[in-house]
Amino acid sequence: MTQVAAYSFVDKPFSDEESLAALESYVREWFMRTFKELTPPQRYSFKLIADGHNVIITAPTGSGKTLAGFMSILSKLFKMGEQRQLTESVYCIYVSPLKALDNDVKKNLMQPLIEIREIAAEMGIELPEIKIAVRTSDVAGSEKQRQLKEPPHILITTPESLAILLNAPKFAEKLRTVQWVIVDEIHELAGSKRGAHLSLSLERLREAVGKDFIRIGLGATLHPLEEAARFLVGYDDTGRPRPCKIVDVTWYKPLQLMVKTPVKDIVHASADEINEALYRLLDKLITKHRTTLIFTNTRSGTERVVYNLKERWPDKYNDSTIGAHHGSLSREIRLDIEDRLKRGELKAVVCSTSLELGIDVGYIDLVVQVGSPKSITRAVQRIGRSGHRFGDTARGVIIAMDRDDIVECAVMLKCALERRLDEIKIPTNCLDVLAQHIVGMALTRKWSVDEAFRLVRRSYNYRYLDKETFISLLKYLAGHYAELEDRSVYGKIWFDEKNMMFGKRGKYTRIIYYLNIGTIPDEVKVDVYLLPDKRYIGSIEEEFLERLRPGDIFVLGGRMYRFRYARSMSCYVEKPPKDSLPTIPAWFSELLPLSFELALEIQDFREEFKATLQAGKTKKEIVAWLLRRFPIERHTAEAIYNYYREHYRYTGGKLPGRDEILIETTSDLQERRFIVFHALYGRRVNDALSRAAAILTSDQIGRNVGVIVSDNGFALHIPQDARVDVERLLRELASCDLEELLKRNIRRTEMMKRRFRHCAARSFLILRNYKGYKISVSKQQTNAQTLLNVCEEVNPNFPVIVETYREILRDVMDLERAKLVQEWLRTGRVKSMLIKTEVPTPLAHNLIVLGDADIVLMEDRKKRLLQLHEAVMRKIRLAARS
Repeated sequence: MTQVAAYSFVDKPFSDEESLAALESYVREWFMRTFKELTPPQRYSFKLIADGHNVIITAPTGSGKTLAGFMSILSKLFKMGEQRQLTESVYCIYVSPLKALDNDVKKNLMQPLIEIREIAAEMGIELPEIKIAVRTSDVAGSEKQRQLKEPPHILITTPESLAILLNAPKFAEKLRTVQWVIVDEIHELAGSKRGAHLSLSLERLREAVGKDFIRIGLGATLHPLEEAARFLVGYDDTGRPRPCKIVDVTWYKPLQLMVKTPVKDIVHASADEINEALYRLLDKLITKHRTTLIFTNTRSGTERVVYNLKERWPDKYNDSTIGAHHGSLSREIRLDIEDRLKRGELKAVVCSTSLELGIDVGYIDLVVQVGSPKSITRAVQRIGRSGHRFGDTARGVIIAMDRDDIVECAVMLKCALERRLDEIKIPTNCLDVLAQHIVGMALTRKWSVDEAFRLVRRSYNYRYLDKETFISLLKYLAGHYAELEDRSVYGKIWFDEKNMMFGKRGKYTRIIYYLNIGTIPDEVKVDVYLLPDKRYIGSIEEEFLERLRPGDIFVLGGRMYRFRYARSMSCYVEKPPKDSLPTIPAWFSELLPLSFELALEIQDFREEFKATLQAGKTKKEIVAWLLRRFPIERHTAEAIYNYYREHYRYTGGKLPGRDEILIETTSDLQERRFIVFHALYGRRVNDALSRAAAILTSDQIGRNVGVIVSDNGFALHIPQDARVDVERLLRELASCDLEELLKRNIRRTEMMKRRFRHCAARSFLILRNYKGYKISVSKQQTNAQTLLNVCEEVNPNFPVIVETYREILRDVMDLERAKLVQEWLRTGRVKSMLIKTEVPTPLAHNLIVLGDADIVLMEDRKKRLLQLHEAVMRKIRLAARS
């Protein structure tokens, strides 16, 4: 075994004999009758779990992960039953992020639970029934009552329902016997506030049980695994990490991957031609395979693909052969699609993110991704949904829609084939989530501050929480701010600062806790009104509104509008000047950000490509090199060659690679002035850097500056008559206090107002539900905006404000890596190259023409891109002649 601190990688599987010997005879017999062989994760897990180890297992879809986690537990439970040691209480808790997955797992466990007892009876052994039940918000009250009278031995639930059960006085007693907890789809939970919530619930459960239980984590795509292990097992009271065995069989399933483009010439093809070719390609791929799962990156994209396939081939594609699946559809429609997919009745299903996770979707022999999925891990996760049976090959095709997409997807699939993933980012010190758990803990008994603080710090998410912050949160929850009582915000706990004790307060606190628990904010549409007469023109997603800054131009219903301001859940716009272009696409809020790791890989590829040009290699040689290195077709390789060679020739060799940022001062064909930062770090990092650069530029010229952000860089839109000292801007960007500068910028933004409401709702500062009455999001937002001002006056470091800034800077943006880039600039590790161009360079085209993905404007966008391309080619030809 390879040792890594408290975590040990299990390098070799156990033999089949050792693995099966870990099971009771009747369980072993059932397994051997049912399956031909053990799958790779099962060759590790049966014995490790039977021997009482904490285990984290990462393995692809269809590898028998569920049974890998459960088999030894079922064996132990049946043995306890055989020895008459089973009581009417819970021994195993299974937690997953999806209710649909919970129902699947229950269904899949019913067969072994029944058949093992039958086999035991054949052997003359009488076994009691092992009871299993699902506990989620969908479960009827009558079923919950039945579970209290007859508790299941195996409880299947979600993070939110587990937190509620810990505070259900009677049912919580039934949890004191827990010996095992399985966390499924751990990669999905660990990187979010839901994961932080679960982490604290597990530590509270550990407190209730009075001793450590066995923790089992199951996931498909996890890196680094030590980080996931820390999240799963946490720390003991001495601050030492609890031990954990790590099993990595992520890559045993073979991958067959390819990047395709709808047309051979992606530059000169019109939007209509690309569109037509895309649907012809999709039809060809669907026809060649039995069942195809198609991922798009937006919900609107999902609907568009289904609509167009039905419209073009009505005999082939109709409601009985193809379906859409995404979060905006009703639960009934989603379940119907899932059931028909499992039964093999559908030829194709199109979804955004909703079928990424491990619900059993039956046999899929191809996954198609339209556009870049933006991360290696997400690509592997999605493509891994194909080849659902053990031993199958996972087949995936990514259809790249422009030149940046082509490069991104080629590098991404190469990394996947080389078994490299993006790093998981686990949020730390989420104070809103902690506020919920402090209230929950206070409802169970009185706590000393030291005792509660010790429990909280056992969670990896709160390992480095300081006591001062913890006490600040207690003061807020105890209502120690009289100014908040004037706004009807009352204490949820009592806190005795002298004796450092706290406990529950008020008869409604328990109801508030039950009705307002959870981390997922209420989603709602925002109405848009046109000034000056405030005429209603449509609605946008709230997540889109929070990205808007005054002056931003966006498209709604095929027309352009300029954002002015928002009040509560209303957005006010005006008509922009003639010839304006969008600064933010309508799908921006849904767009997945490029991962930092993949961005650096693309930088490395650019560096290698530049070296081939510098070495004087011919087009034929470079295209052959690309075809050897990447899973792409010849015309795709030629598109990459043409793209980078055009930029290389136009800039005199300044193709930015690893450790280089190209800063380009230019004007587009409409004579708008830009400073373009070719900073390939992904949108989350660029969001932070671009805001800082815009503030510094505005300070320098005394005027507002527009910003366009993408994964590949950002552009500052400069007034025509302004003079910007770019070298000074760079020096200031490298040396400024980035966090303070961003806080100053964020405070007056829509993002701050909206995110404060989310954090305030999680912290019980505002309530989503009071005494059974649902409070409208509009009312919540109005309350939040008032309370934000009050809280700032009370204490600038008020816990909910601190958490709002943390969420924006570290979860929405990536402040840590933005600071890293800043340090690289300061120390000279990243070199900056400054150029001036008459026409934007090829790498800048997609950024500057950041139009709308809606097909109404797609043709205009393609025309503008082609005009820029032709202008560059004219400049290259002119330079060659001179």
